[in-house]
Amino acid sequence: MDLKLKDKVVVISGAAGSKGSIGETILQNLANEGAIPAVIDRNARGFEYVNELQEKGIDAIFCQTDVTNPEEIKEAFDAIIKKYNRIDVVINNVGVNDGAGLDASYEDFMNSLKLNMVSYFLVVKHALPLLKKSKGNILNIGSKVGLTGQGGTSGYAASKGGVLGLTREWAVDLITYGIRVNAIIIAESWTPAYDSWIKTLENGEEKLKSIVKKIPLGNRMTTPQEIADTCLFTISEKASHTTGQFIAVDGGYVNLDRSLLTE
Repeated sequence: MDLKLKDKVVVISGAAGSKGSIGETILQNLANEGAIPAVIDRNARGFEYVNELQEKGIDAIFCQTDVTNPEEIKEAFDAIIKKYNRIDVVINNVGVNDGAGLDASYEDFMNSLKLNMVSYFLVVKHALPLLKKSKGNILNIGSKVGLTGQGGTSGYAASKGGVLGLTREWAVDLITYGIRVNAIIIAESWTPAYDSWIKTLENGEEKLKSIVKKIPLGNRMTTPQEIADTCLFTISEKASHTTGQFIAVDGGYVNLDRSLLTE
């Protein structure tokens, strides 16, 4: 299926995670479709990823950016606009479940909001003039925590709930410009970060088995590739009449009846 993403400038935040992370997987799939990724991330690993793409003849840019710093976000967009003077898609992919709970300081709570939600606002704000010209679209990567809560992570839960609210708000705001805005909701996905977390637990294997049993479709984790596939379809012309939607790529984890859990 030709998603017609070739030569589309796609700004993606948080795409310089470890190999196999959700952001990195989306990045590689964008490149495979012929899109032009413009990566915004604080991790210098992004230079390596973009160099690898450029060595394959794929146009891309990396802007090392602390997305909690408004000035650095502006500088990143100055560089992207100077190089391409076009933006077709924004994918907000930043997300750190940082454990800023009710016992956290005010500063830690606010820092969680800045990273996990305010950065989404600033990225879209800077991209918007060019998105209006291209009639592009916005995709926010959300989390089941914004719908279900999790415990011990007030900052992340508030942020991801806010991201869903912004998705609907922006879909209303921008509909007159032909700009679509959607969100992907992720539950349990097997990523390098998830693997590292499981390994920190004394009873990690047992914990993992108990989580997997609760995923209705196939009793297995969602793969980053499955998430990337849905992301690319959603930003493509194949989803041209889809806006304001929360698309759960989670094997039924969030929305299906608990009666499916037999144990």
